[in-house]
Amino acid sequence: MKTYSAKPSEVEKKWILVDAEDIVLGRLASIIALRLRGKHKPEFTPHMDCGDNVIVINAEKVKLTGRKRENDIFYWHTGYPGGIKQRSKGQILDGRHPQRVIEKAVERMLPKGPLGRKVYGNLRVYAGTTHPHEAQQPEVLDIASMNEKNKRIQK
Repeated sequence: MKTYSAKPSEVEKKWILVDAEDIVLGRLASIIALRLRGKHKPEFTPHMDCGDNVIVINAEKVKLTGRKRENDIFYWHTGYPGGIKQRSKGQILDGRHPQRVIEKAVERMLPKGPLGRKVYGNLRVYAGTTHPHEAQQPEVLDIASMNEKNKRIQK
């Protein structure tokens, strides 16, 4: 019995469309990271990019549980003395680039290094409902129906 290792010519990449409306952020990000990496395929090979291309729409309508909207904070440093900056997930979702919350959540679930950067390049996130990838005929992945906890509706 030999261990199977996929070759680049054998990898079949599909396009997947995910609607993030009312989906819990962490659950959404973990499923997207799994699809990007290719771990859902039987021919998964750890050292290769055998995942799918993922398109996420309605990124601005993603849900956060608990008080993460106010208490989860992104920090960065400008490089100048006293240059630490911060912004909460709620501020980012209400701001000009709400898709960055999903992008960061997925990026942090992927491996670090050259392979992780290559895999991350297969992710496209859009704040609204439109996207320019209709020609690829993406398959719709319904994350809300996978588990009842994935979808969050305000009561």
